[in-house]
Amino acid sequence: MQSVASLIANIEKVIVGKRSVVELAVVSLLCRGHVLLEDVPGTGKTTLARALARSVAADMKRIQCTPDLLPSDITGVAIYNQKSAEFEFRAGPVFTSLLLADEINRATPRAQSALLECMEEFRVTSDGVTRDLPRLFMVLATQNPIDMAGTHPLPEAQLDRFFVRLAVGYPSLSEEMKILSAQAQSHPIDALGPVMTEAEVLAARDGVKAMHIAPEVMEYVVRIAAATRQHADLRLGASPRGTLALARGAQGLAYLRGRSFVTPDLVKAMAGPVLEHRLVLRPQAAALGRSARDILRDILDQLPPPI
Repeated sequence: MQSVASLIANIEKVIVGKRSVVELAVVSLLCRGHVLLEDVPGTGKTTLARALARSVAADMKRIQCTPDLLPSDITGVAIYNQKSAEFEFRAGPVFTSLLLADEINRATPRAQSALLECMEEFRVTSDGVTRDLPRLFMVLATQNPIDMAGTHPLPEAQLDRFFVRLAVGYPSLSEEMKILSAQAQSHPIDALGPVMTEAEVLAARDGVKAMHIAPEVMEYVVRIAAATRQHADLRLGASPRGTLALARGAQGLAYLRGRSFVTPDLVKAMAGPVLEHRLVLRPQAAALGRSARDILRDILDQLPPPI
């Protein structure tokens, strides 16, 4: 627990005043989940991803997503070696512990699809050979939801593979003053060093899996997911993958808070970040100004938590 607290404090040296966002990013790391950072430009999406990567003593690689990006640019490619007269596999940037996919929606659907197997099965199949990814593998992707020119929206199948979707948001007046002061001479991330080892992250993941979740709390998780599938304003509700993510996310938040078991309030706290991006509204509901957040809030208000 002490190492996780140090990790959060280290990231907050760079990301000012966004404790809840930092905690959710760390929970995703502990749950081996992928993070989609979606917000307007300049709010610190890429900086948050870099700060998390720098705070863990593990390798990190970055993909700058552009329309000319190919699947082999991500996963790797077999190159013919004239000396040995054989093809040799050159691993792509996906073979890393922490992968930053910057502006992921600027890559074409063909390139985006290269991440599907990686994100779900933590392996890469190329030329008939399957290779496992590092045990710490995690995708941190960013995208700008405002400027849609030249972008390719992520399909539901890929959105469902992201553990959480986070928005950093604008800082308050006092927080922005702190940012200006901190970057007067240099950027704080340049001096950021690792505070958590790979072994500590893996141990924390085992601790999350061992976190007790009572059958009635499990049923509460399942009832929330089932309610999204039956809601009249939703064309697509939460998948079983989403149900599993919500339960694991509540376990991760319980571990982060030093609890010994999962409570319904932790499930409710994780429901928004875990489920909202998995819900697809019907056109009629969208036309009336409804949002996935509104519908999920209604569901949580109507479903009584276990006592």
